Amino acid sequence: MATQTTAERARTPRRDERRVVSNIVRGSIGNLIEWYDWYAYTAFSVYFASVFFPSGDQTAQLLNTAAVFAVGFLMRPIGGWVLGRYADRRGRRAALTLSVTLMAAGSLIVALTPSYGSIGVAAPILLVAARLLQGLSVGGEYSTSATYMSEVASPGRRGYYSSFQYVTLIAGQLTALGLQIVLQQVLSPAQMESWGWRIAFVVGAAGAVVVLWLRRGMDESESFERAASEGEKEQSGPARGSLRLLLSYPRQCLVVVGLTMGGTLFFYTYTTYLQKFMVNTSGIAKPTAAWINFFALLVFVVLQPVMGLLSDRVGRRPMLIAFGALGTVVVVPSLTLLSHTSDPGYAFLLMVVPLAVSSLYTSISAVVKAELFPTSIRALGVGLPYALTVAVFGGTAEYVALWFKNAGHENWYFYYVTACVLISLLVYIRMRETSDASPLDEGVSRSRD
Repeated sequence: MATQTTAERARTPRRDERRVVSNIVRGSIGNLIEWYDWYAYTAFSVYFASVFFPSGDQTAQLLNTAAVFAVGFLMRPIGGWVLGRYADRRGRRAALTLSVTLMAAGSLIVALTPSYGSIGVAAPILLVAARLLQGLSVGGEYSTSATYMSEVASPGRRGYYSSFQYVTLIAGQLTALGLQIVLQQVLSPAQMESWGWRIAFVVGAAGAVVVLWLRRGMDESESFERAASEGEKEQSGPARGSLRLLLSYPRQCLVVVGLTMGGTLFFYTYTTYLQKFMVNTSGIAKPTAAWINFFALLVFVVLQPVMGLLSDRVGRRPMLIAFGALGTVVVVPSLTLLSHTSDPGYAFLLMVVPLAVSSLYTSISAVVKAELFPTSIRALGVGLPYALTVAVFGGTAEYVALWFKNAGHENWYFYYVTACVLISLLVYIRMRETSDASPLDEGVSRSRD
């Protein structure tokens, strides 16, 4: 038997690390395209609302597109269940490939569907069908990519590598916003409303095709391959990826719900809702609010790997406790001060500081969930409880905030967010350190840098 030379043994870890990076990059690019397609709908809905719905009041048309967006959001738990189950049974790579295929199909349908004036009621029906596919896709993408990135990452650097899930999530949002800004500069408003908005969805569908090719070259995670091999030998008990098996881990499911509740509500408050808050409450001009949002999100993106790397040094639980403690303190003063200022620099500061606090949670939320479950149920365990919680708290954040504002008690929303973060803080305090004796380390020799 040939033996490795000293030089060959030295090169092996470097080759392994390069393979890890290659898999993370392929998974991350796919995640970016998925979230770009998801956010492109919101970014360009102001232009295509009149195309898919009867002519009339613009607000009514926008409400119709918003309702379709909500339908897609409600599909995310179903996507987390269906694709999470598929990932636990057929493999992470297969589920990620299916996920991006569904997203590509949804984007292509939106891009090619004729107007209401051409095909009548079939136009909004096709729009709803496309959004259902995209909601199904993005619900499964989160659980499967979180699982895959955590499983293929090097032991001792899982926090760092898995943080790129939120890097690409926000990057997808920024890409959609950036394309909108570019198209607004080169096309007239009439061109944007007529056909220019379709470019965004053609770009999304084309990007998804590229991702399909990239993901075909991804390695299947060793954790899944090992679990699948062991599962073939042991046929007794609930099947891999089944709801019955998931329900045998009630504590882990409740932990996912508890740690997600405050984190997702805080995240959606300071990302998707805050731009509208600046315009409606602070009185900041729409273009200015858009630029504040853009640059604050850029800072937020940069912080993700920094915080992920820090969690590999100090652990996940201290990071979550820090988020919970700071989050309960920062919400009321930041939103109160923001509601009384129209200064762009001050508004940027009042947005970026809470986002820095949020990064303590977002950077590690994926790996924390993955570290709770064994391989046989990991994708479903990460996806379903998370998606249900996001649908209830994250998906309703904007609606609840506007409801309080309409009722004349906007500041009550500030306390609602604070209360949810406080509940999550109690969960963080009581939960164990997930990076210690994690199921992710089964069959893997653990080494810390």
